[in-house]
Amino acid sequence: MAINDWPEDERPRERLLGRGAAALSDAELLAIFLRVGVKGKSAVDLGRELIARFGGLNRLFAATLDEFSVVPGMGPAKYAQLQAVLEMARRALGEEMRQGHVFSSPGAVRDYLRLHLAGLPHEVFFALWLDAQNRLIAAEELFRGTLTQTSVYPREVVKRALWHNAAAVVLAHNHPSGVAEPSQADQVLTSELKRILTLIEVRVLDHFIVAAQSLPLSFAERGLL
Repeated sequence: MAINDWPEDERPRERLLGRGAAALSDAELLAIFLRVGVKGKSAVDLGRELIARFGGLNRLFAATLDEFSVVPGMGPAKYAQLQAVLEMARRALGEEMRQGHVFSSPGAVRDYLRLHLAGLPHEVFFALWLDAQNRLIAAEELFRGTLTQTSVYPREVVKRALWHNAAAVVLAHNHPSGVAEPSQADQVLTSELKRILTLIEVRVLDHFIVAAQSLPLSFAERGLL
């Protein structure tokens, strides 16, 4: 049955307008984005299929065009629309962090990192460079690795800190395994980067581990800095 044939109070768009976006399921939100389904499937059915195929929104957002296009009804146009929506969300969160103290909105930091890192099939090491007032100067991927590890070179981190004339940094990396727990190597690396960056008067404010199935883990909150 097409969504237009559903009772009005069950249609995703009407529910969003009446109750707010938070009242909708992931599949219903995707249905509003998709607008129409395919033969034999409503937009909500198609949204459920996308979530089931990719295992959640994070992995859907990180899908390549080829992976996305495997689903019937999906293709370059829908993929481009999805990537545009994600980039607007990233930029909106980036603006929020540039306009004030980064940690005045800790949720924005976590959301920003999840949009960039959660769901990626390979590890990346990421940095949020901050000024003396802890406002965002730049966000950049420093290193990219494999499914299980990334090589991080402290000398290159120092070079990027000096390039940005940063006063502080928030470090982050992802765990494609889906488990946001720090390994011994993660802790040793964080301590080493903190020691080296202190020599050039750059403060390491936090290190987040991002995983698809949980909230980003904060080293500072765990007492690991």
